[in-house]
Amino acid sequence: MEESLNFSKKIKEKFSIDDLDIKMFSPLNLAYIGDGIYDLIIRTMVVTKGNCAVNSLHKEVSSIVKAETQSKMILSLQEELSELEMTMFKRGRNAKSNSSAKNASIVDYRRATGFESLMGYLYLTNEMDRMLELIYKGCKNLNLIN
Repeated sequence: MEESLNFSKKIKEKFSIDDLDIKMFSPLNLAYIGDGIYDLIIRTMVVTKGNCAVNSLHKEVSSIVKAETQSKMILSLQEELSELEMTMFKRGRNAKSNSSAKNASIVDYRRATGFESLMGYLYLTNEMDRMLELIYKGCKNLNLIN
């Protein structure tokens, strides 16, 4: 794996964070970190297209990171997932959350939570190449990138 893609590993080393059994983490904890890393990747993708107004950046990013789009993305990727990845997705999708969907159907919201759980799992297990591959394929499947 390329050195630049060891971001989560570098954070763990810098802050002396012990390795933990990520599979035992709450799926909502995985979704929490997965939401953040997915958002960062999409923001990076959008910002590096070129300089433009921040409001335009926000609108484009928001359209990609919203629950409805994440739901469509994971549906388009299901055939690509390994058994373990599917398990991590399903754990997140089926998790009982105290929050509710604000601008999405409950089905889209749950699928999006599953997607974010999978992203969190891949990030925390330092499987950045796989995470980026899935996000790239999902974006291609939904025609979000050329």
